[in-house]
Parts: sequence; C-alpha cells; structure tokens
Amino acid sequence: MVVTRFAPSPTGYLHIGGLRTALYSYLWARKSKGEFKLRIEDTDTARNNEDALGAIMEAFEWVGLDYDGTVEYQSKRNDIYKKYIDQLLTEGKAYHCYMSREELDALRETQMANKQTPRYNGTWRPEDGKTLPAIPEGIEPVVRIKSPQSGTITFVDGVKATMNFECSEVDDFVIARSNGVPTYNFVVAIDDALMGMTDVIRGDDHLSNTPKQIVIYNALGFTPPKFYHIPMINNPSGKKLSKRDGAMDVMQYKKDGYLPEALLNFLVRLGWSNKDQEIFSMEEMLELFEPTNINKSASAYNEEKLLWLNSHYIKNVSNERLARELEFFDCHIHGHDKKEMLLDLTKERAQTLVELKDAINIILETPSDYEAKGVKKFVKDETSLKMLENYVKLLEEKSDTLHLSIDYEAITKPFIEEFELKFPQLFQPIRLALTGTTQAPSVYDIMEVLGAKVTCERIKTACEKNFNKE
Repeated sequence: MVVTRFAPSPTGYLHIGGLRTALYSYLWARKSKGEFKLRIEDTDTARNNEDALGAIMEAFEWVGLDYDGTVEYQSKRNDIYKKYIDQLLTEGKAYHCYMSREELDALRETQMANKQTPRYNGTWRPEDGKTLPAIPEGIEPVVRIKSPQSGTITFVDGVKATMNFECSEVDDFVIARSNGVPTYNFVVAIDDALMGMTDVIRGDDHLSNTPKQIVIYNALGFTPPKFYHIPMINNPSGKKLSKRDGAMDVMQYKKDGYLPEALLNFLVRLGWSNKDQEIFSMEEMLELFEPTNINKSASAYNEEKLLWLNSHYIKNVSNERLARELEFFDCHIHGHDKKEMLLDLTKERAQTLVELKDAINIILETPSDYEAKGVKKFVKDETSLKMLENYVKLLEEKSDTLHLSIDYEAITKPFIEEFELKFPQLFQPIRLALTGTTQAPSVYDIMEVLGAKVTCERIKTACEKNFNKE
C-alpha cells in the first residue's frame, strides 16, 4: 500500500510550491488506494507561528485535500526521538561532540581558505586505538551520527533516476543539538519510517538532505522510502518565484477570487502533463497522475494560464455554487429574482470572482459617476438628453408589457428607426446611464434584470446630472 505525506513547517504561510507538493502526494496516495497523511514539523519552537498553522489547515480545507488519520505534530514526539538518539549512542553509531562554536568556526575558515568543502573533521569521533581529547568544562555536547567514511550512497529517485553521493561528501552531521533538541534530518527520517511512508514526494531543494536521511535509516535498520524530488517553480524569467510572481499565501488566491479547482488544475500542470491536455477535473487527475511522469526540469509560473483556467471554471460551475462563493466577497444575490440571469450575463467575461462581483455590482448598484471618455464620445449635448427623455417616455408608456429582454427589443427597434438613429447612439448613452460604463452586457438584458421602473429612474438621474459633465 502506498503511503505519502505532506509535512509543512508552521513558520510562515503555505505557498503554492508547498500546495503542489501536497497535491502530488495526495493524488498518488488516493490513486493507489493508499493513505495520505499530514504531519506538522514544529520542532523549531522559536519560529513556529499559530497563525501559520491555522493557515495551513484552512488552505487544506479550502482546496479539499483530505488526509487520513489525525494530524501528527513533531513537537509531541520528543520522547520517540530521544529513544532513538539513545539507541544510536548505546550502539556506538552516534557520539557526543564537544567542539565549541569558536572551534567549529575556525575549522570552517581554515577549510575555506584551503578551498576545501567545509565539513566536520571527526575530532570527537570514537575510533579503535584513538585517544579522544579531554572533555572541556562548560560545553554541552551535540550528538553526531557516525556516517560511513568511504563508498557511495545510492538511491533511485522517481524523477531524477539513479542518484549517487560519495560518502566523503556526508560528514558526521549533528542529530541532536546541545539543548537536546533533535535536528530536522533526524526527526524527518524517524517520522517517515515510523509512519510507514512508502513514497516521499518533495521539492528538489531537499535532494541534498536525502543521503543524510539514508544514513539515519541504515543506522536504525529502517527501509528508506521511494523518493521523488520535484523541480522548483520558477518565475517567467527562470528565477526563484517571489511573492510578486505568485509565491504567496494559498489563501490569498481565495481572496483574489480564484476557485480551488482552478488553482489545483494549474498546479498539477506545473511539472506534470498528460499529452496536451490542459483541463483536469479531480477525477481525471486521480485517474491519470503518475509521479514517474513528473518533469525533470523546472516549471514557470504563468499568471495568464491561471486566469484562463479560473475563467473556465467560473463559466462551468453551477450558478448556485457561484452565488455561494460570491458571499465571501459580500456580494449576496441568493434572494435576487434574476440571480440566474445576472450570473449568466456576467460570468462569461469574468476571470476571477472579484471581477464577477464587480460586474454584478455594476448592474445592481446605481452609478454615482459616469465614464468620462464614454460620456464625451456618446453623450452629445441636448440632442442626446432629448433622445433619452423620449425613450424614457416610451418605457413608461409600455411598462406593463416589459418583462423580458425581447420585450424591450420589440419597442426599441421601432424607436431607433423612427428617430433615424444608429444603435450605438442610443445604446451607449443608455448603458452609461444604467451602469456608469460603456463596458457592460447587452442593454436589453440589463433592462430585464433591473425592470422598467429602475431603468427609467437611472436614465432620468443621469440626464438630471447631465452625466456629471463639467
């Protein structure tokens, strides 16, 4: 059975790179009828943040990634880590190191001056026939693991194929600090082993950690999982993704008006593909995803693609769903008798829910000002105002018969012919009067939504204000 996990640290927001890792791990576990687990790596108490932890859980709930079992917190597993540290010390596979910070810094400077890779030199490593230095006073020791000093650490990466690391590249690294707190690589290896991880999917910034974790697995007699190291997400220029490029809190995407389906669809394609297919439902992702098909090269963040996907989902989810989503943006249209029409009119052009809300408000809210450029172009002094006055009279005379857009059309076309008008001469001033802008849906449809009474009131108001012309 495949068991995967997502293991964020609550030291900041959950960004899209982390969410992509979670998504890939989730898809592989669910496709394989296995388990997907959530672990919070919160041993760094100085950097942990309750708000960040809440944001992680909120993001998971928003995008709908459910996990199996309870959430594991590393901070609650210290007794387990201590047990294995003591075991390695007892078995002679780890040892106490009393080098001071000053000694370590001096060693590093010397190695760098000699153009050597900085690494621990094994001063306190017990060896047959070796005499260790006298234990200094006032130094709380760290615990270091005995790494193999020769040979090669080899593993098959599901994305990068066979990886080889010379043992000489892996020194006797620290597994417990002087205050007794275990280090990242140690607790990750312990947790993954005890939680039964069969497959670990993570960013390739963790690739250099893998040989160290394998050293820990081997020392404790655990079987390493299958590793998949995913290339990073870059900005369009090929550089590290920044907040400006999109590496922001996942929940900011919700605030910006994205649907979770669109974000997940976008992320699954940032590093994985199925021929030329662009649109993936969750069902299709679960059917088609294979971690061995993850791209070996980095992907580029493309905001236009995300907006395109979001507009696709806005058009295709139900209007009932859209009405619910809009409530987050204080746009409440559930009780509006023209809810369906409102959404059908506005969702075709909207790339985000924020744009959808704005488009709806343009129709529902009486404009307080009018687009200056449009007014200058389409409202021609008294001629335009007189035309609108006559049109209002027509609407008021026929108000009892005006219900659908075709009803407004039926009385408007003869009006245009009678006064020898071109369609923009009438429709653009009306559109401005009703919405304040020339960029709005069909005038007939807007009038159907508003009704004859409100339509007349808005046109009269615009004329009284002379469209706010100075």
